[in-house]
Amino acid sequence: MELEDLIALTEAESSQHAEIEIRVCTAAGCLSSGSRSLISALEHAVEDRGLGDRVGLREVGCMRLCCEGPLVSVNTSTSDGTRVPTLYGKVDAAQAPDIVTSVEQGRKSAEALHSIDPNGPFFAHQKSVVLEHCGIVEPERIESSIALGAYRSLHRALHDLSPAEVVEQVTRSGLRGRGGAGYPTGLKWATVAKMPPGQKYVVCNADEGDPGAFMDRSILESDPHRVLEGMAIAAHAIGANQGYIYVRGEYPIAISRLDTAIRQAKRFGLLGSGIFDSTFNFRVDLRIGAGAFVCGEETALIHSIEGLRGTPHPRPPYPAESGLWGHPTLINNVETYANIPVILREGADWFAQIGTEQSKGTKVFALAGKIRRSGLVEVPMGVPLREIVERIGGGSPEGSSVKAVQTGGPSGGCIPAELLDTPVEYESLKALGSIMGSGGMVVMDQDDDMVGVARYFMNFCMDESCGKCVPCRAGTVQMHRLLDRIERGEASHDDLVTLEDLCDLVQHASLCGLGQSAPNPVLSTLRFFRHEYESRLIEFSGPPSSAVSSDPR
Repeated sequence: MELEDLIALTEAESSQHAEIEIRVCTAAGCLSSGSRSLISALEHAVEDRGLGDRVGLREVGCMRLCCEGPLVSVNTSTSDGTRVPTLYGKVDAAQAPDIVTSVEQGRKSAEALHSIDPNGPFFAHQKSVVLEHCGIVEPERIESSIALGAYRSLHRALHDLSPAEVVEQVTRSGLRGRGGAGYPTGLKWATVAKMPPGQKYVVCNADEGDPGAFMDRSILESDPHRVLEGMAIAAHAIGANQGYIYVRGEYPIAISRLDTAIRQAKRFGLLGSGIFDSTFNFRVDLRIGAGAFVCGEETALIHSIEGLRGTPHPRPPYPAESGLWGHPTLINNVETYANIPVILREGADWFAQIGTEQSKGTKVFALAGKIRRSGLVEVPMGVPLREIVERIGGGSPEGSSVKAVQTGGPSGGCIPAELLDTPVEYESLKALGSIMGSGGMVVMDQDDDMVGVARYFMNFCMDESCGKCVPCRAGTVQMHRLLDRIERGEASHDDLVTLEDLCDLVQHASLCGLGQSAPNPVLSTLRFFRHEYESRLIEFSGPPSSAVSSDPR
């Protein structure tokens, strides 16, 4: 495989585009809503009308507006070659003939269908970098990815840039790890690259475990070659020849598409030995997680890949110095690797001008909860939370109002509605007692009980504690019991003081990030919604709390 071969594949793929392209979302959300039967119905309808020569049916990844699934996009070519998109939502198999009929008759929209404006607020206020090809590329066809530029950045890295220059590009871009901590990616790469020559590894952390989060799953299901390319570029930069993707077993579609993508890339000479006729060799293997949340922590993840029990160990040494089987190991998450090809393609300076001074680029969020428009959202760092919740998400459903936004999953916190103008960046969210996390964002309304929300996340942390260190193992149990007593109105003021003391102890004495961040939902709700706690105490003489719901959705 050489650059000329990529260009030839791109031209061949482009020549096969039909006059009318119908794309159907086959990400997990739309598949669960019936997009597989819809595809079969569309195939029959196209065949029945003899439109096989004019209509191309494409199975693509996430189209983002998940609350409207199954989603169907129809692109019709005009006389000047411009493609005009029409987007339909909540389409069922019985409506397939209506879509094909409208296509056949040249009508832009079928009246019986739920038409969605592709330029509406949900899409217009986003900026696509990582998700630029989601909903367009066919994730199970490498030819489709190559036609959209896949592996061009890898070719450039191998033939035009030295490993040190690749690290310099990533460093200058200002990219920070998208897995939650926000550690500078270039600094991590440089640390591994400086380790003595020998065996090194590249690991992709795809063990996305936060409740309500589906960013990494959507990227893997929609554009797996982008992640593989990012890993290969990383391997070239640090001197590794072996990579692993650690993906949770609850993501069968992502696993299947990754497996297909790896086999295709090997067949095309884009993984394996002598990639792009160079001396660079790189293999990627999958490792399937068994559902333990703690395995998202990098030292626990390493143990799990090694075939050991997935428990964390104290650092230092850090994985960059001593990781898999004692060798230097680079670990980044899915979204971080997905940023790499575009940084090399557009340049570090282009990427660095997006976002804020300390938080560069864009961030992908899974927007869910009490919101009109939920789905996959990508915005520049630094936009206010209000932009995401109200302009993109449309705010709370009619008759309700936004009470808080939970970011960062069980390690994050709840930000009250009066602080929605807070910019979305690592430092500003941390200052409010929350974190960016991997990108879960759950909107809550006035019916959500913040004590119940804290108890829900503490129950999650208690169940998911690996039990290795006492502060986390015993502390989360004790905190959950206290939250349960407070919620039932059986706790005293002394219990509330004990809860706060336990938060401090668990936060500062736990071994790994799971325990250290477990108190965050409690601390943030105590900070901004303390009256909801105090109103439940047995000494309280005021009106009872009106909260009714305890499970964030």
